[in-house]
Amino acid sequence: MRLCVFMGSSAGRLPEYREAAELLGRSLAEAGIGLVYGGASVGLMGAVADAALAAGGEVIGVIPRALQDKEIGHTGLSALHVVGSMHERKAMMAELSDGFVALPGGAGTLEELFEVWTWAQLGHHRKPCALLNVAGYFDALGAFLDHMVAEQFVKPVHRGMLIVEDSVPALLAAVRAYEAPLVDKWIGRAQS
Repeated sequence: MRLCVFMGSSAGRLPEYREAAELLGRSLAEAGIGLVYGGASVGLMGAVADAALAAGGEVIGVIPRALQDKEIGHTGLSALHVVGSMHERKAMMAELSDGFVALPGGAGTLEELFEVWTWAQLGHHRKPCALLNVAGYFDALGAFLDHMVAEQFVKPVHRGMLIVEDSVPALLAAVRAYEAPLVDKWIGRAQS
């Protein structure tokens, strides 16, 4: 099994973010779960990769050529794939992974997570999608997702497809137990 982890290329403001990235990396390695991530050696990206490697885990990075120098591509990985574009990066990361987890990060982290979650809603894959809610980082996002459900732009079953956990052990347990629902994507469409 391999999990794709999306996260910031910076460490963020709180030390808890780096600590959670390191714990996740170690925990993946100890559980025999490979890590697929964006290939950088800096920020939370570097922290999760270094921790997984130090614990003997498999770590596969995927980085666009244009970002390799900018994000400082990691040179000590099990494998580093250098691709031509962000689209190729995301496609390869998804292909190599059996599930997706987001740690704290910025717009790119959210964009990557929302894309794979959307693919799950559309039935393009049946892989778990999850948020590790470190120090309440995703609390406001969770409230907004609930607002989307209340306003009938997201079905409750689709909201439930996005796992949100506050601890690494709970997150890994939920990812392992995940079973994708069989539902129709479209809200309000007449059933034939």
